[in-house]
Amino acid sequence: MDLLTTLVDKGLRRELPTREEALAVLATSDDDLLDVVAAAGKVRRRWFGRRVKLNYLVNLKSGLCPEDCSYCSQRLGSKAEILKYTWLKPEQASEAAAAGVAGGAKRVCIVASGRGPTDRDVDRVSQTIAAIKEQNEGVEVCACLGLLSDGQADRLRAAGADAYNHNLNTSEATYGDITTTHTYADRVETVQQAQAAGLSACSGLIAGMGESDADLVDVVFALRALDPDSVPVNFLIPFEGTPLAKEWNLTPQRALRILAMVRFICPDVEVRLAGGREVHLRSMQPLALHLANSIFLGDYLTSEGQAGKDDLAMIADAGFEVEGTNTSTLPEHRADALAGGGCGGHGGGGCGPCGDGDAAAEPAVRAGADAGTAPAPVEEARTEGARVEVAPVAAAAAPAGEARTDLVSVRRRGAGTELPPNA
Repeated sequence: MDLLTTLVDKGLRRELPTREEALAVLATSDDDLLDVVAAAGKVRRRWFGRRVKLNYLVNLKSGLCPEDCSYCSQRLGSKAEILKYTWLKPEQASEAAAAGVAGGAKRVCIVASGRGPTDRDVDRVSQTIAAIKEQNEGVEVCACLGLLSDGQADRLRAAGADAYNHNLNTSEATYGDITTTHTYADRVETVQQAQAAGLSACSGLIAGMGESDADLVDVVFALRALDPDSVPVNFLIPFEGTPLAKEWNLTPQRALRILAMVRFICPDVEVRLAGGREVHLRSMQPLALHLANSIFLGDYLTSEGQAGKDDLAMIADAGFEVEGTNTSTLPEHRADALAGGGCGGHGGGGCGPCGDGDAAAEPAVRAGADAGTAPAPVEEARTEGARVEVAPVAAAAAPAGEARTDLVSVRRRGAGTELPPNA
């Protein structure tokens, strides 16, 4: 296919495809899917070999967010049956992070719900960063705390943070349809503040919210222009109790085409397979490793992911290898630019949570610990689209084309609970 030959050639040269070429990738047929994956896989291997970077999420503060992001289970007015707790203590966060590091995670992503941190919150997170790094030698720490105020990125960098995540999520044209309590421009500004402070910028998208192909291409082109070092690709997890609960718009084939499109536009960037991969890619997850070079290990912020041991088995079975702490994720030209205070790549500046933790929630009782009560029983809080469980449960395959709502599981373990994590 001439299109794929052209895109591979451009990807190997770090040359930007045209919008028409990007749209054409999304329009390819299922018959051509393996050809698309193979082509994008050549670009992925050129810049990242067969390495897979593992990342681990620690939800520092969960639920009760004042923002109205439609996709988010922690949003204002959410009826999703998620865990709600206020700030973890630094030692609790460090203990949670250690579980992920023990499973092979190279980066720990610390996330807090809310609009953005206060200066006191930055002090608190700085202590958490120090605790994590003291206990886990060589680990990278990425903070995701929402919109930053002047000077906060510099303070996080001075505290030892390596990266800052803030996703664009969707195109500028449709952003107001998803969120009204802050703007697309606010998000862009926060990414730029992180880059200016010398943090490795991480910014990505959420697919499956009802957007058009043009919207997907627009947001990825905008990300290329911002030039983050890491681009997490999330697939909407339609939580019951949120405005987008009925948005089941993705198939495994479409999810793979989206990942391929991102790889062609951002050839030398860490493309992270993030939230929703288990729900939407299902048994085709191994194919996505030929497109993305980074994944989250275990659970997400408010949803349960694939067991960490299954993630590791999938990587090995697919012929890939876990990236060690002595290996640089980024290609040399990007790593050198970042070390020199620049942003790398094509003249501009990574960790991406699953898109269900946008920035400061009012204090809540931390489940299990501060309240003196055990986490919710395994059998309670079942809804049509969200299932509470402690371990993944095998489910019968749905007929072709039907949504697998049975795979959406609310997180009830790990940080903020008395149950061991799924790392």
